[in-house]
Amino acid sequence: MGKKLKNSGLVGLGVVAGVAISLQFSAMAQKPVDPPLPLEELRQLADVFGLIKSDYVEPVEDKKLLTEAISGMVASLDPHSAYLDKKAYAELREGSQGKFVGLGIEIGQSEDGYIKIVAPIEDSPAWRAGIKPGDLISRLDNMQVKGMSLDESVKKMRGEPGSKVSMTILRKDEAEPLVFNITREEIHQKSVKGKLVEPGYAWVRISQFQEPTVDDMAAKILELYKQDPNIKGLVLDLRNDPGGVLQGAIGVAAAFLPKDSPIVSTNGQLPDQKQIFYGRPEYYELRGENDALAKLPAALKKVPMVVLVNTGSASASEIVAGALQDYKRADIIGSQTFGKGSVQTIRQLTADTAVKLTTARYYTPNGRSIQAKGITPDVAVDENADGDGLNALRTREADLDKHLVNDKEAEGAKGKRDELEEQLRIVALEKKRKPLEYGSGDDFQLQQALNHLKGLPVQLAKQGTTVVSVDSAAAKK
Repeated sequence: MGKKLKNSGLVGLGVVAGVAISLQFSAMAQKPVDPPLPLEELRQLADVFGLIKSDYVEPVEDKKLLTEAISGMVASLDPHSAYLDKKAYAELREGSQGKFVGLGIEIGQSEDGYIKIVAPIEDSPAWRAGIKPGDLISRLDNMQVKGMSLDESVKKMRGEPGSKVSMTILRKDEAEPLVFNITREEIHQKSVKGKLVEPGYAWVRISQFQEPTVDDMAAKILELYKQDPNIKGLVLDLRNDPGGVLQGAIGVAAAFLPKDSPIVSTNGQLPDQKQIFYGRPEYYELRGENDALAKLPAALKKVPMVVLVNTGSASASEIVAGALQDYKRADIIGSQTFGKGSVQTIRQLTADTAVKLTTARYYTPNGRSIQAKGITPDVAVDENADGDGLNALRTREADLDKHLVNDKEAEGAKGKRDELEEQLRIVALEKKRKPLEYGSGDDFQLQQALNHLKGLPVQLAKQGTTVVSVDSAAAKK
């Protein structure tokens, strides 16, 4: 219990801690290396290689040794840089395109050590088989999963299309375990949901920034305006959005800001990492088609807005929240975000392998660095009426070993971790709570966001506060 609980990950996307990357795909480009190669250290590397080949207890393949050496070298830099072998590279590309081969479930680590079903993806094999939110996976193909990491479980649930996996489920109110035999297939995951939660008020949720996200969001907003041409308040829900493709974040922010507004800037060693990204099609269109935002109603630029965030909101979702906050276009409601303010560029090495390398920090339009800090909400609101749930126990960027420091501010000492007794109290409370469905009538933070838009009292985060009234976004527009 001394460690913070990790966020949920999406099966097939390889997102273990709920933190994706602000992806930029790039051909190999590098800064010229002026100093000579460190020959003495390279000789030591060769000597160690030779020792392992001659003295290790059993033979080791050359390819394995060299691949692991590359992997270790890159991984030693920061928590988000990594060597991508053939399988990892393919999975990353699939995830950014919004499709993957698997079962179609969002999972998290349960407090009992099992793998917990957060939600099945609609019309996926898991959804059709009857898997439900809150189910606990106890076995995969007769292998116990208690204590298994999310990454390991993701790998076991992936496979070839048409192959099967046996899943043993523990379900509340069921006396005996349930066994499901599910056939893997290609999952096309929609990253955008939306609906009119009540007359005049729309809710749009982005679960991850993928290549189709801008197009999907534009289509969803057009659909909502057809249902109600006089929308008077919109909630953009970025809770537990781990990030994703950078262009998706630029396009989403551009939809709500004045034309050609600067959205985000980056700064790194290479000239192409010293950039300002504007709300123009050339910065967010990935498919080379018509501008998906061109047909959106003009009213969208001025409709009062709230952006919902939490500790699981990271990277690209922080870019959107930061831009809308800097322009005072929306009020940010929820909890402090994850704090991942670095950009990872994919440098392809071979046809099947690549390096995911941190190449820059990113900054909001006002020049704020989010790295290891995150976005501070304008209005702090807990996840539930009785507290912030597991958000207080989640890992954030500043908790990760070797994380990049915030170059705009001195990094303060980490706050004292929750005492064991308080952690146990929170976990016990969450065990009794049914899984939260974002956008439902039981969504406490969404209800507070709607109250804020209407100028009604909002229940603030429970840090010695009481129910108070705050200026609404509608009143300020």
